[in-house]
Amino acid sequence: QVQLVESGGGLVQSGGSLRLSCAVSGISLSSFAMGWFRQVSGKAREAVACMSASGRSTDYADSVKSRFTISRDNAQNIIYLQMNDLKPDDTGVYYCAIEAGSWILCPADSGSWGQGTQVTVSS
Repeated sequence: QVQLVESGGGLVQSGGSLRLSCAVSGISLSSFAMGWFRQVSGKAREAVACMSASGRSTDYADSVKSRFTISRDNAQNIIYLQMNDLKPDDTGVYYCAIEAGSWILCPADSGSWGQGTQVTVSS
């Protein structure tokens, strides 16, 4: 059974940094595309950062480019999201997701998802 557990969220001041982690069990990450998504109450969930299974392709939302970095540790089966220079608009619940397929960049709803971790950025 695939399980994803996010951690690392919290309250941070504007300009600060956080690193989110997503521990994955039940599969080998090396065959899966992965992504971080965020959702603000009342709004649709949006993709923040994605990485292909090979790791050769990444994609970021325009609002986080140059501030956020997605990475992974295949040996530990952990996905990371390093978030720097955080802004109040980055506030939301952050979810990690994975989906099998070499052609996939961002996991879809059909993939496997974690339960989310809250990030709150104060101004």
